[in-house]
Amino acid sequence: MEEKKKRIFSGIQPSGELTLGSYMGAIKNWVALQDEYDCLYCIVDMHAITVRQEPALLRKRSVNQLAQYIACGLDPKKNIMFIQSHVPQHAELGWVLGCYTQFGELSRMTQFKAKAKQHADNITSGLFTYPVLMAADILLYQADLVPVGEDQKQHVELTRDIAQRFNGVYSDTFTLPEPFIPQMGARVMSLGDPGNKMSKSDPDGCVFLMDKPEDIMRKFKRAVTDCETAVKFDKVNKAGISNLLTIYCTATGKTIEEAEAEFEGRGYGIFKPAVGEAVVELLRPIREESERMIADKAYLESVYKEGAQRAQYLANKTLSKVYRKIGFVAR
Repeated sequence: MEEKKKRIFSGIQPSGELTLGSYMGAIKNWVALQDEYDCLYCIVDMHAITVRQEPALLRKRSVNQLAQYIACGLDPKKNIMFIQSHVPQHAELGWVLGCYTQFGELSRMTQFKAKAKQHADNITSGLFTYPVLMAADILLYQADLVPVGEDQKQHVELTRDIAQRFNGVYSDTFTLPEPFIPQMGARVMSLGDPGNKMSKSDPDGCVFLMDKPEDIMRKFKRAVTDCETAVKFDKVNKAGISNLLTIYCTATGKTIEEAEAEFEGRGYGIFKPAVGEAVVELLRPIREESERMIADKAYLESVYKEGAQRAQYLANKTLSKVYRKIGFVAR
């Protein structure tokens, strides 16, 4: 008998264009996982509205992001790919789980504190409770693993706490998910400030998947380094160069040692454009395939509609079990 595959759930907000950091840190790993695991990859548009969005742009980015997922190598036949708001069970389970989440637990979320500072004029209850919606995203599909960066581990821990609390009251209902941080996941930092993660909110320090080659080259030539000339990996003393080495190695498949040897004694004037060229060549087929797919609106619509149907089938199984256990009358 064939062993049941473990299930993975992950999602990215369509609050901006996908970045090189998103690709190297998440999507590249998703592609590597799609044969070994049962994967659901979601465009989390409901999470995106915790910060005010321009409606037409949000719609466009949601569909374009799906095209980019596929262009990066995610196969719609092997993975369930869908738009979060097309599966209303996310919001329904989110409300139920909110009734099993403590105010104090949400108050301790470090990302809420950071975002509340960033958007001090718009601290909504959605911004405060979005970890509960994230828990619903994961638990709805009985996910075993959630690929996350270090900055999201706290949310997976909260998800486990909520699931254990619910299971303790009503017997086993939810699978307890584990954070899954792939070894090959590259943490890509800003080109302008290597102390911070590459982010779409910092366009100058960020490379986008759809950037033109000349824009990519310009950003890498202007990347922050240091006043030395040695191309060496040293996160503490040479954060900028270490970040560029990480990017170069992820783009080319070389090891850090091989890259250091390649650029020994050659200086930053040669190294920085070489990193830019490697990224241009890495992203060229992704950009071209994305553009081709974005033009095929009927195909993309068929993918997200089928994805939502497949996701709803799984979501309904969990939600109906939850509703029965908490005492709701069957629909």
